[in-house]
Amino acid sequence: MTEVTDTIQGLVDGADVVLFMKGSKEMPQCGFSSRVAGVLNYMGIDFKDINVLADDAIRQGIKDFSDWPTIPQLYIKGEFVGGCDIITEMTLSGELDQLLDQKGISYDKAAADKIREANA
Repeated sequence: MTEVTDTIQGLVDGADVVLFMKGSKEMPQCGFSSRVAGVLNYMGIDFKDINVLADDAIRQGIKDFSDWPTIPQLYIKGEFVGGCDIITEMTLSGELDQLLDQKGISYDKAAADKIREANA
């Protein structure tokens, strides 16, 4: 494993929910990152945000690490979940709730329901 891979593995293992994104959860710097961070924030999920724009090695390394070509990338309990489209679909279908429940991650169920109601 390379140094970048070791660093990424440490980040993924270091928190229950990790979002590799462009910008930060307070100030996303692309629409896709903003959407995923917005869902996580709205649902009250405690997550670690990693700004890939701050480090080119991490920006490319995370794509190699997950074998996924785009940012953002969401990890829950060390498992790669997906990018913006997948997280959006999982949120709307209720699959994200199920995964969070399975992994023991706390979130605001009423907020998740509101997202689905608003997009029905």
